[in-house]
Amino acid sequence: MAAIVLCLAFLFAVPIPGAQAAEHAAPLVVGGLFAQSGPEAKIGKAGKLAAELAVRQINSMGGILGRPVKLITGDTESSPSVALRQARQLVENDHALALIGPSATAAGLAVKAYTEKRQVPVIMTTADDAVLAGGRAGSSAWTFTIAPRTAAAVEKICEYLRGKNIKKIGVLYAKDAFGQDGLDAFRESAGKYGIEVVAAEACPPRETDFSAQAATLQAAGPQAAVVWALGPDGATMARNLAALPGSRPLLVQCPAQAGPEYLQQAGEAASGTVLPGTKLMAPECLPDEDPQKLVIETFLKAYEQDGQHTRGPRNIQAGYAYDAMLLLRAGLEKAGKADAAALRNALENLHKVVGVSGIYDFSSQDHNGLDADSLIMLIVDSGRYKLAP
Repeated sequence: MAAIVLCLAFLFAVPIPGAQAAEHAAPLVVGGLFAQSGPEAKIGKAGKLAAELAVRQINSMGGILGRPVKLITGDTESSPSVALRQARQLVENDHALALIGPSATAAGLAVKAYTEKRQVPVIMTTADDAVLAGGRAGSSAWTFTIAPRTAAAVEKICEYLRGKNIKKIGVLYAKDAFGQDGLDAFRESAGKYGIEVVAAEACPPRETDFSAQAATLQAAGPQAAVVWALGPDGATMARNLAALPGSRPLLVQCPAQAGPEYLQQAGEAASGTVLPGTKLMAPECLPDEDPQKLVIETFLKAYEQDGQHTRGPRNIQAGYAYDAMLLLRAGLEKAGKADAAALRNALENLHKVVGVSGIYDFSSQDHNGLDADSLIMLIVDSGRYKLAP
């Protein structure tokens, strides 16, 4: 119950005594790494808007530790090198205490190599297992991720496919770190569910046609075609698969496609797509006793009232970025001081924190804190995301 009260106090943010005093204190600088252009912009724009909303709410409540939060962001341009350059700027020039983001694997790995060495806490909004490789005792002591991990998403998909008696799948994946992470997870886990990966086709990112790879995949006879790619690439693969002659395998997308952009970009080809997503994408299906329901509904109301939806449609990434700020606030308040090492240690000891994207339970061995239960299976039906049957 304490965790729920913590989150609701944040979500029902209203000005309180002391807020004006905090305005005059030295700000706590937080850096935000969000793509505003390039193929990752569809997730980066919503993430930036949600993080900015969270900061306004935090500051209206008196800030953190009596100090206002100053969020400094830029456009990573969907580029790992640009993301790294911005991370250096934020840490060395802007003196950011912590960073949130980025959202993509390659950018996350580039930033992590720097922030681990500099001992800067980072709460990334990526889901990829590769980013946390090494664990607390290895190379990820200062890195946290808050999207459900790739392994959890793959587990959710495989459970669903087994329930549909699907035993053969093909994987159409982006030839980048994100796509490879997804393929590796399927190759590791599918067999546990009696599922065979009968084909895997790599697609160079940012191309406009993957018909050849889609045709090769379909020729292998999979019952389901799994697409693991970010942004427009995933939508293009969906259209290419739908255009092939013959029977169409069940189309499965990765969680990153859970948003209105995929529906727009894939068009009619999106119909019938199934994919794992957080409860944010279908809150109407949640029972009243679900501890996340009120948190999600309140976040959606604030997102609408703040006008953010007019600048960036709500997608799964908005919830991740909002949770990142929620967890940063909880960690600093637990630490009791604005110190990087104290914040890192406090984050490792946050338990049962109810967020938009799941209920987080961190430890020194788990810097993600979510499992497959944080996800639900969605289906695209009549241009909307609904709970998959």
